[in-house]
Amino acid sequence: QVQLVESGGGLVQAGGSLRLSCAASGRTFSNYNMGWFRQAPGKEREFVAAIKRRGGGTYYADAVKGRCTISRDNAKNTVWLQMNSLTPEDTAVYYCNADGYVKTIVDGGDPHGYWGQGNQVPVSS
Repeated sequence: QVQLVESGGGLVQAGGSLRLSCAASGRTFSNYNMGWFRQAPGKEREFVAAIKRRGGGTYYADAVKGRCTISRDNAKNTVWLQMNSLTPEDTAVYYCNADGYVKTIVDGGDPHGYWGQGNQVPVSS
């Protein structure tokens, strides 16, 4: 089992920045590829970003490419999502995800996999 706990959400103004954190515990963190997803009100959950086990590869959704950076520190069992130039369209609940296959994350995540509890990020205009 892998437990994931997100933090760092909260109200931000349009144009602002925010960094989400996801702390993992349980099994060896470096064995897992990590990802971030988000679900806006009335919409399905969507992929945001992913990072490989050793941080050697990162992947981004087109909607956030150039504005977001995913990073990880395996010694701290933590993955981050830095978001810049936020717009109201970024308003969503953001979820952290762990998976043995990065393709699974990029393709939408395993609904039965390891997920955090979600962290609300409202962006005001």
